[in-house]
Amino acid sequence: MELKIGCVLMASGNAKRFGDNKLNKKLNGISLIDRALNAIPVDKLYKVAVVSQYSEVIDKAHRYGFTGIKNKHPDYGISHTIKLGLDATNDCDAVMFMVSDQPLLRKDSVSQMLDFYIKNSKFLVGMSYKGVRGNPCVFPKEFFDGLRKLTEDNGGNTIIRMHEDRLKLFEVDHPDELSDIDTKEDLEKLENTEV
Repeated sequence: MELKIGCVLMASGNAKRFGDNKLNKKLNGISLIDRALNAIPVDKLYKVAVVSQYSEVIDKAHRYGFTGIKNKHPDYGISHTIKLGLDATNDCDAVMFMVSDQPLLRKDSVSQMLDFYIKNSKFLVGMSYKGVRGNPCVFPKEFFDGLRKLTEDNGGNTIIRMHEDRLKLFEVDHPDELSDIDTKEDLEKLENTEV
């Protein structure tokens, strides 16, 4: 039986440290949100949900053929984004959670990680560089209830820390794939970098 893997792209944050909506900011001419949407390997996924407080992100998700979900309460924290995403992907056997501020994440790497997950589908799988885990992460269905019970700004890390024995890492070759953008300085550092 083929596994039904869903994807939730989390694009709801308030970007307090950045100062404004960073998803529209461009790195080497391409916005962070477009880079995130382009990194999703659609051919490996049963469905894709994009959760955001921003109407323009929802509209863009629809243009990509994805389900767009409006997060009316980003102030509830990442746990609320996760619940909204799970509501849209609950019929999946596993869900991969991606963040929208890793502009150098490559679709090919995400696709390979999903292949790795399919071979290790009893495990949680996280992308890593030299053993240090980052995003995205894939959660089998048995962890959905635990994810739904998260509160405030507690995210998938909380579940992974409770089940370290069930975690497998998928290594990438380049550290910048896992680099996320929290500040304008982070964005400037990655300017003119591609992996």
